[in-house]
Amino acid sequence: MAMPPGIDAARVPRHVGCVMDGNGRWASRRGLPRTEGHAAGEAAIFDTVEGALELGVRHLTLYAFSTENWRRPADEVRYLMGFNEGILVRRRDELHDRGVRVRFSGRRDWRVPRRLIRRMDETLELTKRNKVMDLVIAFNYGGRAEIVDAVRRLVQDGVSAAKVDERAIRTRLYNPDIPDPDLVVRTSGESRVSNFLLWEIAYSELIFTDTLWPDFRRDNLFDAVREYQARERRFGEVKR
Repeated sequence: MAMPPGIDAARVPRHVGCVMDGNGRWASRRGLPRTEGHAAGEAAIFDTVEGALELGVRHLTLYAFSTENWRRPADEVRYLMGFNEGILVRRRDELHDRGVRVRFSGRRDWRVPRRLIRRMDETLELTKRNKVMDLVIAFNYGGRAEIVDAVRRLVQDGVSAAKVDERAIRTRLYNPDIPDPDLVVRTSGESRVSNFLLWEIAYSELIFTDTLWPDFRRDNLFDAVREYQARERRFGEVKR
């Protein structure tokens, strides 16, 4: 498969994160219920997955449901629980056939329906040996919650204060084997990270686009990667 024009195959980001924002506004502009925006976002998810596969991205993390999203209207939350379960049932075989390993990041607390957790576990089991790309679904996820949970594990493991360092915390995050994102894209024109991968994005390149998530497609991803490749990543150093 040919690389899209203007993209250097040697500098494709290993890990891309997406804050999928704008579903509600997309629906409101069309006089539709907010849930219709979420439904329309499914096409964006899987075209973006295809685009990431085309580029050779090794890890793609999608922010599907945050720890703060429980504050939304109850009807919308119920819809999102069923919608996410439905996506797994409808799409996991397709992802499996494409060599995608589906993983999850977030808390599995009492608020997540048991039926959805079963679907998550079934998907994990089905795709666990796939190696083409990791698709990480951040569900019931919050960056602060992840850091709190890592610190709790430090305490439970009896780590002394003198031995607490970045590595000690890093190894206790939800998916410590996945490298930090090189690139994070947020849709809908908002310029904030919204509690997404707070530890991991310390040196990520951030790109904000006005495109609402249901309208996002692989070409938008390609544009973000082109912008990413035009930047100089210094990681706090001074390039000479």
